[in-house]
Amino acid sequence: MQRSQRFVELDFLRGLVLLVIVVDHIGGSILSRFTLHTYAFCDAAEVFVFLGGYATATAYLSLAEKHDETAARQRFLRRALEIYRAFLVTAGLMLVISAALVALGMDEAPNLAYADLDSLTSAPFQTLFDILLLRRQPYLASVLPMYACFALAVPLALPLARKEPWRLAAASVVLWAAASRILPYLPAAGDMHWDFNPFAWQLVFVLGVLARCQPVYQRVSASHYGPLVSAAALSLIAVLCVAKLSGIPAALRPEFKPNLAWLRVVNFLAIAWLAADLIRAGWTRKAALWLPWIGTVGRKGLLCFIAGTAISLIVDSILYTVTDGLLDVPLGLAADAVAIAALLAVAKVYGPLARVLAFKTS
Repeated sequence: MQRSQRFVELDFLRGLVLLVIVVDHIGGSILSRFTLHTYAFCDAAEVFVFLGGYATATAYLSLAEKHDETAARQRFLRRALEIYRAFLVTAGLMLVISAALVALGMDEAPNLAYADLDSLTSAPFQTLFDILLLRRQPYLASVLPMYACFALAVPLALPLARKEPWRLAAASVVLWAAASRILPYLPAAGDMHWDFNPFAWQLVFVLGVLARCQPVYQRVSASHYGPLVSAAALSLIAVLCVAKLSGIPAALRPEFKPNLAWLRVVNFLAIAWLAADLIRAGWTRKAALWLPWIGTVGRKGLLCFIAGTAISLIVDSILYTVTDGLLDVPLGLAADAVAIAALLAVAKVYGPLARVLAFKTS
């Protein structure tokens, strides 16, 4: 029973994050005014990556138990290729949608892939070659190369997480601390950069892996220190919420998100601890059973992410054009409803789409 409960909660949280990511990328969204990034120095990206690490460890352990470690390692090498293919599909969607919207007269929408379209027009073969080599990562496709890197690292990280967790944690922290210095060595065209530095964001992914492989939370929360840690986490969240709402300048630095600044990590860890308290108390399971359609989105993770990028780009551009970039509550809520309904529809018809695109979600 405990095993199935964990999957119900994991699917629910992943689905919820995917829905939040969609509305967060709609500039005129009303719901996005109430999501995590408004009140914290982290956002849905940290949650998505952490849950990805947790789900990865779950899948790896299951494969190793049913078959062996070799089968598990081979599965994640194939997974890296699947994610790379998903990147190419998403990059293509960003270019095609951007070109179509520009042709329809929506050329003032802020998030279209203008630079990539210009490059494609002037040097088509070089631009396509740059995309194949990850040197160009059109808008919203940029998170997937990072995930491909994580999948390649799984065969090394998972055995360490099980047998030598402190060594893995220490190596992850050292790599995170050096991430900004390593970033220039990543492949990038002259006018491009990685929106997510994988050397930095691997820290959150590894934390998700360790949370699945090591019972640190269970031990601490069950001890007499548990309530004290939860109280400290709640206090820290409150302080950082006040700081964020006050408009602290640190959040505006360009490298704050790509290189995963320490303030984002601290804020996320505090939120993750309280979220684990809610899971332990059974509230997340109740929400998952009450709202099963959210879990459906979570179970179709990769395909729903790809669809979500297209949905958010289209809805955001149309809304911006209709409102001239001004906030309009009724239209913003309508855009939120359309985007969420569209993603739910994709999850509903996942079977036929998956057969066409041959994507897997494990």
